[in-house]
Amino acid sequence: MCMMYHPYVTVTDRLLMYDGQSVILNAALQNKGRLLFNLSAANACYFMYRALNDELPVNLQHVMFIPTLESQGTDEQRKKWLPLALNYKILGAYAQTELGHGTFIRGLETTATYDPNTEEFVMNSPTLTAIKWWPGALGHFSTHAVVVAKLITKGKDHGIHHFVVQLRSLEDHTPLPGVTVGDIGPKFGYKFNDNGFLKLDNVRIPREHMLMRHSKVEKDGTYITPPADRLSYGTMVFVRSTLTRYASDALSRCATIATRYSAVRRQTKIKEGEPEVQILDFITQQYNLFPQIATAYALRFAGNNMLRMYVVARGEMEEGNIEALPELHATSAVLKAFSTEIACKGMELCRLSCGGHGYSDASGFPFIYSNFTAAQTYEGENTVMYLQAARYLLKLYEQKLNSSSLPSNVQYLAADYRSHFRSAVQNVDQWLDPHNQLEAYRERARRMVRRAATLYRQHISAGEHPTDAWNHSSLDWIAAAKAHSHLTVVKYFIEVLNIYDLTAENEEILKSLCDLYAVHGIVEYAAEFMNEGYLDTSQVELARKQIYKLLKVIREEAVPLVDAFDHSDYILDSCLGCYDGNVYEKMYNWARSAPTNQKKVFDGYDLYMKDWLKAKL
Repeated sequence: MCMMYHPYVTVTDRLLMYDGQSVILNAALQNKGRLLFNLSAANACYFMYRALNDELPVNLQHVMFIPTLESQGTDEQRKKWLPLALNYKILGAYAQTELGHGTFIRGLETTATYDPNTEEFVMNSPTLTAIKWWPGALGHFSTHAVVVAKLITKGKDHGIHHFVVQLRSLEDHTPLPGVTVGDIGPKFGYKFNDNGFLKLDNVRIPREHMLMRHSKVEKDGTYITPPADRLSYGTMVFVRSTLTRYASDALSRCATIATRYSAVRRQTKIKEGEPEVQILDFITQQYNLFPQIATAYALRFAGNNMLRMYVVARGEMEEGNIEALPELHATSAVLKAFSTEIACKGMELCRLSCGGHGYSDASGFPFIYSNFTAAQTYEGENTVMYLQAARYLLKLYEQKLNSSSLPSNVQYLAADYRSHFRSAVQNVDQWLDPHNQLEAYRERARRMVRRAATLYRQHISAGEHPTDAWNHSSLDWIAAAKAHSHLTVVKYFIEVLNIYDLTAENEEILKSLCDLYAVHGIVEYAAEFMNEGYLDTSQVELARKQIYKLLKVIREEAVPLVDAFDHSDYILDSCLGCYDGNVYEKMYNWARSAPTNQKKVFDGYDLYMKDWLKAKL
């Protein structure tokens, strides 16, 4: 046992936490889930889910289960499974992560062994660490799961593939023979989702339940290889592609709460005889919050581009063209890591900017943060995602291709790229030139990739195995991948200003946000931009002075900028971030309405405290 519980010591014991989770899940399904089940269209379900503002188990039906059927199933399999899933005749989970393996997909231990005599796959969890662990909606909700398992046929392991496995009876929802399934218990967040475990013991499924769009097993057990191994990673790439927008959404909520509260909260008299100052007028508060607003916008545009890239690449793959797959895989991985990391840091900064009140549940921060922070580890732990993208960068760097042969996001690694030894910035306003901003970010990324590659090759030359050399240069590779991500997001933000037909007023304020995002990054990561002398201290100081000017511009539009995110009071669920600004009245009413305050004397007094207080000394 990892923990001992004692009824007189543990304030919140394990059973109480489980009971609480069960109540929450049942209430969510009763009050909101029934609305979702009345919707048959995936898009309608998505918008209703956004309106309900809850992470219900049914969300996984549309985020992972159905997309896997669509991307990995044959036409016949789609025809069979999709109508059932779209009309909620079956409820699905995506069972990939195991107790002992997560991001390292090739290490998964669940097996699917083909039996040609019966034309069935025999599904097994051969070890304790092979038990599926963490899949959302798996514990109690789902009737089926797409199980990711190693395919074994004719005695050979062909790696991971997808299998549709029925888990529960469609008559009474009881687990089927050989299926051990349940909830893994309370978590940091996602209280409405029954993340579960799954153990399979000789569970047989028909051959046709292997999703065979890209690879196949014939009736006699012959294996037909896919055109590319990573085609089976389609669901992961799709979910990662959506996470940059999810990061923007979460950060924009927190930025909205903190900015609105900062416009209401007054503190400190700067001049005698004048009222206390709105804390949003303090430069320190602006420096904390305005870059978060800019980041939320930047991630929104980057997320839109990522989804477009996915849609285009998927269309090409449907036609048999897989050339875009490496870039799609690397970009989705690195933007997933970068966006979730900076969003979490920004969300915490927003909370801190609200002082003590930010720690209250009434602020709305705990719910948003506790749900979102999991994004740094699910669908690929961020460190691993950075390193996957770094391998892509190393490959391109060492191929020494011309820019015409490379995607636009990585053309700074081309052999014919015209590198600039020093920045040409001479005055403060030259940092507002998109050309100067992009050049700085490209030079930073190029030099950091080159430095990491040089270190890697030095270890190789010293006789180290490539795996060891990679490990011993991994810190530099992660830094290079982050620099590449930062460049990509800045590039997408600048492109938005050139692509869309904006009013003069909107273009002006978005340009200021874009400038702040770019220049703030240069100041925050000055040491990396000064690498090999590209920037000197005077140029960094010019960037710092430009930030002061940009903060002044954005201050006039700060509240409208967060209002434009269009988060209703219901979505924010925050006394601090309420649209009408009645912060203190709402906080007081929130506290007064708590169930614990409905009695003048709480139950614990008669049960325990009275005897203590009345006891004679």
